[in-house]
Amino acid sequence: MRIDLVSIFPEFFDVLDLSLIGKAQRESLLSLHRHQLRDFSFDKHRSVDDTPTGGGAGMVMKPEPWALALEHVLAQRPAAEIATAEAPRPILIVPTPAGELFTQRTAEDLATAEHLVFAPARFEGIDHRLLDWAQEDFDLRPMSIGDYVLNGGEAAVVVMVEAITRLIPGVIGNPESLAEESHADGLLEYPVYTKPARWRGRDVPEILLSGDHARIRDWRAEQQDVRTRRIRPDLWAKHVVAQEQKLT
Repeated sequence: MRIDLVSIFPEFFDVLDLSLIGKAQRESLLSLHRHQLRDFSFDKHRSVDDTPTGGGAGMVMKPEPWALALEHVLAQRPAAEIATAEAPRPILIVPTPAGELFTQRTAEDLATAEHLVFAPARFEGIDHRLLDWAQEDFDLRPMSIGDYVLNGGEAAVVVMVEAITRLIPGVIGNPESLAEESHADGLLEYPVYTKPARWRGRDVPEILLSGDHARIRDWRAEQQDVRTRRIRPDLWAKHVVAQEQKLT
């Protein structure tokens, strides 16, 4: 998978060189490419924003630097990919509170893509004409990681890249662990424990020490249900509906 990251703060993404994502890059499971948006602005201040048309607070990112940056990203594609009409178009993800909600299902879908491009905005966002224009060459996916507002989209990009790339085969050492995580089956994960069996007067649940794998599996499933009902009733309601639909 190729990932292009365009931003006025490309150094924000240095964190993606750490841990498993960094290891995956070194092993060529994915490649990350950072681009400085200001390199595509040619006035003396290398400005990328201007006042909002129609008035209002804040500043709006200008479309031309973004268009030039995205054209540069397109030009970096392998020649074979450009020449093949059947090659999938790059997916352009624009973090925005007005986008579709990014979920584990979204991460699973995007983990199969060949080329992702992230365009994190600052200020009040990007001139909307840029988004209309980008649809000529990209599959546009405005995305939100939650119902809140950040200073910029870079933090949201890091969240999404982490969630997506860890699902690429080979990135996680034990793929079975992916199936037991929160949200993998629509429920929250069960509580986990390690040694020692007794710590500061608190004991590991006795069933986990029993060696009875069937009972342990049932206990963990029950804990998932209890946790989800208590902490995320919205997820529990969706889970109940999904189970009912399986029976019909």
